[in-house]
Amino acid sequence: MQNFPNSVLMTILLEIDVNATAVDEPKTGRDLLEGPAGKPMSYWQLVWWRLRRDKVTLAAGAVILAIVLSAVLASYIAPYDPARGSIRKRLAAIGTPGHALGTDEQGRDMLTRLLYGGRMSLISGVTPVLIALLLGSTLGITAGFVGGRLNLLIMRGTDIFFAFPSILLAIAISGALGGGLKNTIIALSIVFTPPITRVAESVTTQVRGWEFVEAARASGAGTVAIIRHHMIANVLAPIFVYASTLISVSVIIASGLSFLGLGVSPPNAEWGLMLNTLRGSIYVNPWVAALPGVMIFMTSMSFNLLSDGLRDAMDVRV
Repeated sequence: MQNFPNSVLMTILLEIDVNATAVDEPKTGRDLLEGPAGKPMSYWQLVWWRLRRDKVTLAAGAVILAIVLSAVLASYIAPYDPARGSIRKRLAAIGTPGHALGTDEQGRDMLTRLLYGGRMSLISGVTPVLIALLLGSTLGITAGFVGGRLNLLIMRGTDIFFAFPSILLAIAISGALGGGLKNTIIALSIVFTPPITRVAESVTTQVRGWEFVEAARASGAGTVAIIRHHMIANVLAPIFVYASTLISVSVIIASGLSFLGLGVSPPNAEWGLMLNTLRGSIYVNPWVAALPGVMIFMTSMSFNLLSDGLRDAMDVRV
């Protein structure tokens, strides 16, 4: 057998080690468009493959799913009537027989109130973002694609709302409209529409200069056809990811409005309102009084983690 010089053997071994490392190293970024097994993958297949590997995002999604299902099925799984209390059982501690999470200041079962309160909190937190997503996307895409004076009119109009912090603007609008779930949704929709409009306009302005848009325009396609068939598919992903980050903020602000008496009104169960009614009992039974805050924190944190995972999964440049 022919003897190789030591330098040649070292070079061969290094090449084998580098190749083995390259095979074992997980693919990222645009290489993942080929798939983990070297097979081509569509964009949404790539997004789903990334999400399945992100355990934090899956855990956050599972928590959100559990909260949503418990709120939807509250009338079936809640052990008591949410409006029925007992003065003899008021402020029962956690673990009391028949009341696993204790009772509130009127003797109402806390587990039941938390389940029903999730309905109002999720509706007042998610609905405004969906409305703002529809309005903001329409205004932003129109402003970014048409440009000119229309862009100036829409964007300068939205800039007015950025002169006020979102929480103060929501309080001002809710105070002017009055309390109630409907007015809370209207106030938060107004607050979240301007930032979504700005994101949509920025993304649309970038996509408008791409070659396929110019080719569609040169072929004689109209503005509406270009927006529908070419623009929307390429700008909705970043807009949707940004809108998902606003849900956690919306849940917190909606609960804050109810805490201040500008949101959901009694005797309806809502986490922010429950914090307000229980704040006088914090020195008597602090653990029971803290339960609505824990639910607000868990929901907001889960939506934050889910939106971060969606952003990473939908960004092909990572």
